Amino acid sequence: MDWDHIVVGAGSAGSVIASRLARAGRKVLLLEAGGRDSYHWIHIPMGYLYCINNPRTDWMYRTAEEDGLNGRSLIYPRGKVLGGCSSINGMLYLRGQAADYDGWRQMGCIGWGWDDVLPLFKRSEDYVEGPSEMHGAGGEWRVDNQRLHWDVLDDWIAAAEAWGLARTDDFNTGNNEGVGYFRVNQRRGWRLNTARAFLEPARNYALKIETNAMTRRLLIEDGKVVGVEYEKNGAVRQARCGGDVILSAGAIGSVQVLQLSGLGPAAHLQSHGIAVERDIPGVGANLQDHLQLRCAWRLTGAKTLNTMANSWLGKAKIGLEYMATRSGPMSMAPSQLGAFSKSRPDLETPDLEYHVQPLSLEAFGQPLHDFPAMTASVCNLRPESRGHVRITSPHAKDAPEIAPNYLSTEGDRAVAIAAIRQVRAIMAQAPLAKYDPQEIKPGLSAQSDAELVRAAGDVGTTIFHPVGTVRMGADEAAPLDPHLRLRGVGGLRVVDASVMPTITSGNTNSPTIMIAEKASDLVLGAA
Repeated sequence: MDWDHIVVGAGSAGSVIASRLARAGRKVLLLEAGGRDSYHWIHIPMGYLYCINNPRTDWMYRTAEEDGLNGRSLIYPRGKVLGGCSSINGMLYLRGQAADYDGWRQMGCIGWGWDDVLPLFKRSEDYVEGPSEMHGAGGEWRVDNQRLHWDVLDDWIAAAEAWGLARTDDFNTGNNEGVGYFRVNQRRGWRLNTARAFLEPARNYALKIETNAMTRRLLIEDGKVVGVEYEKNGAVRQARCGGDVILSAGAIGSVQVLQLSGLGPAAHLQSHGIAVERDIPGVGANLQDHLQLRCAWRLTGAKTLNTMANSWLGKAKIGLEYMATRSGPMSMAPSQLGAFSKSRPDLETPDLEYHVQPLSLEAFGQPLHDFPAMTASVCNLRPESRGHVRITSPHAKDAPEIAPNYLSTEGDRAVAIAAIRQVRAIMAQAPLAKYDPQEIKPGLSAQSDAELVRAAGDVGTTIFHPVGTVRMGADEAAPLDPHLRLRGVGGLRVVDASVMPTITSGNTNSPTIMIAEKASDLVLGAA
């Protein structure tokens, strides 16, 4: 037994738990299928444009063709590099709502309520305004203010206030209703990923990091996971450990590893010639994601990124500003301004999240429009639709089938209709009238309920928050117990966004880090 623990995946969760276990005196082997985070675009905030859908940093997944999206297939970015999705995501620090975690506790996941997890969020936090009842300081995970300003976004705040939302400067107190600027995981204008934040401080401990190490399967003996088989530089290797193997490959990757190891829905595994170690129908089920509806308006007389970045001179000025001050558009998160609201007044907590941007484009990766514009994307925070992840072959290098099943329920379609109507109402408020906003997406031709559902399918796209595919729960149908142990199999814990029973009401990166903090306590406490 060369190691106390093996951690599979050096992403948002894997980096955290590997660091915590190593610093507690454990010998840890951390396996990452991607390379090191040396690519310069990882660390420049706007570099997400060059990291998503780039095989150097992304698994390059696509969804199945989705009926709810009118037959479209979407790119489905997942980080394949040290830091995982924290190296390519939107850098937004959002915990979700207290009701999310209290809901988990009410489902029987004891120890996962808001009062239980708030100290875990604070443990790793380094909040820009210092410590308080709600925030921590001095931790590894920096939470900073953004380093640029747009008048058109200030006017959108005023429009949202005129519509009925209150202004807020903190979305992370347990009730995120309101409108305001997001805070970001950056340090002095650079992206902060979990590799820099958590792994670097642990390098002097008994932590070995293997990059370009593709996990092929778990090693299972007598009903217990005892190690991992992986491929590196064309050679197949095995590593064993005396304690738990920690599977932190994400809501897509962890499912694939489990199913390739014979842990999953038996009939599907047998159809690919995989010997079944344990029939676990829930492995790969319960996929949840936030579908964002990208609504956009052409503006008159507004300063937006479209007008700044559509010339070589403009791009040069943007580059020079970042070089000189680490500010300006190159320091931008994909979304600067946010809002949380209710799709109908009888709800207790917000079920819609806005990402508002001073730019517009046809689709991710395409050029900005050559006119002033803004985008107000809105997503359903609590989708009813459930999809799945399933292997497509017995080979680890073959991408799994990812079928989110967006807009497959009447409830989700009703929320989409309400969301488009609500964002139109905000854009029609007086503070934005000076820009004479003209809707370009989805377009005013969509007015009836049926037309708006069709329009949602045309403009909807993932906001990159897959969760729930190896859910924890008190019920026997849940693959994991609330201690993140796989039922019926010893020596294994799953630690990533796949364990969420229901999706959190906001961006999922920092909740995933919290899950890793909780798991480190569970693993160390079990000893």
